[in-house]
This record gives sequence, structure tokens and C-alpha cells, in this order.
Amino acid sequence: MSAVPGFPGGAAVSNLRVYDWEAADGLHGGTPHVHTASSEAYVVVAGRGEVHTVTPEGSAADALAPGTVLWFGPGTVHRLVNHGGLEITTVMQNAGLPEAGDAVFTFPRAVLADRAAYEAAARLSQDAPEEERAALARARRDLAVEGYLELVAAAGEDGGEALREFHRLAAEIVRPRVEAWREIWREGVEREAELTRRQLASLERGDPGAMAEAAVVRTEPLPGPRHFGMCGRLRKRRPRPSGGADGPAR
Repeated sequence: MSAVPGFPGGAAVSNLRVYDWEAADGLHGGTPHVHTASSEAYVVVAGRGEVHTVTPEGSAADALAPGTVLWFGPGTVHRLVNHGGLEITTVMQNAGLPEAGDAVFTFPRAVLADRAAYEAAARLSQDAPEEERAALARARRDLAVEGYLELVAAAGEDGGEALREFHRLAAEIVRPRVEAWREIWREGVEREAELTRRQLASLERGDPGAMAEAAVVRTEPLPGPRHFGMCGRLRKRRPRPSGGADGPAR
């Protein structure tokens, strides 16, 4: 049997129901954060809301509604705001890196500057009882919102130096993880690129190459409750070979 092909481009896909918890500023939604090495895309499938961002261009808010497709690169500070029933399919570059700590929360500077304090504030055990996990996830969100609001206010006053300082602190937080990330990247994105290089070489020779391993893959949700993620409840899925919409061919 052929190997199950990876999702295109070594990306990852998940379903996200954005938190509807109210924050200190009266908005409802997820935990502000930044990705240090990966781009992210949103495909809105239900509900309405906004994504608030901070870039060197300043702060902005983009409306989200069913059918919206929006994406941004690493370094973009982002916060999901839920106006009601917001559900998103997320497409994340560099599958495996976000799970390995690519994201950095916008905690207040004193927490960001202290690695032990940051790790303690960011930690969320998925093995704890659900009520405890919900409380920890909400406390983590609230602390990140506190730092985010400070960052937005400072960025509007100092011509971007606050964002540059946040980026420096974020880079320092993830620095010890980079060597492990390289291995994840080699096994994912680099491997996918190498497969394409080999396939182009095969086609240039008139050889079908990887086409002989054609396969269809679908995913199925893992059993159990949704996980508590950064911005909402995540439904993790696992791939499996598909025989079509009605099951395996007979």
C-alpha cells in the first residue's frame, strides 16, 4: 500500500471554535499571540467576528464572516474577536512547529523577559479535568490580553519600537527550540519540497514517477472533547485513506 500523502505544502489544518469569553476590554475571543516562523490562514465557516492585528504598519481590525479567507505572516500579532458563533478552518504553515512552541503569547513585558515566568504562564495541561483546563486557558488569555493592550497603546506612541522589542523578546523565548524545529521542518516542508523536485525530474524524463502512488486521503475527528487551544476549542483530526464518499471501492 502506498504511503499516505501529506497535506499540500507540509501545512496543517484544524477546526477552531473561537472562545466567547469576555475579556477586560469587553471584547469576547481568543488569546493574542504571534507566530515566530509560520504563516497562518483563516477560512471562516460560521459566525462573525474580527481579527485584530499589530504589524510595523500599526494596528488594524479585519472583519470575519462566512467565506472570508485571510492570512498573515510570522511576526503579525493577532487576536481573534468573536461576535457570535465564530468558527474557522485554520491552515498553518510548517505543520508541527506551532505545536512545538512557534507561537509566543503577548504577556506583559515582565513575564516575557523572564523565561521561567513565561513558561509557567503559558503552560496548559490537556490531562487536567475540563473545568480546570478551561480556567487555566481563560487566565492565560486574560494575561495575554493585558500585555496586548499595553503593546497596542505603546506601538501607537513610539513609532513601532514596542513591536520591535516584543519581537526581540519573542525570538529569545523560542531560541532554545530552534534546533528541534529544524528536524520537524526537514521531515515536513523540506521533505515535501524534495518530493516535488524529484517528481519534476521524473516528468522531465517522461517517467510518471510519484503518480504511481496516487491516493485519496480524508480526515476523521479524534474522539473526545475539543482541546483548549490558544484562540478557542480545537478539534484534532487524523488522516486515513479514502475509498470515496461512500467508503472503500469494492
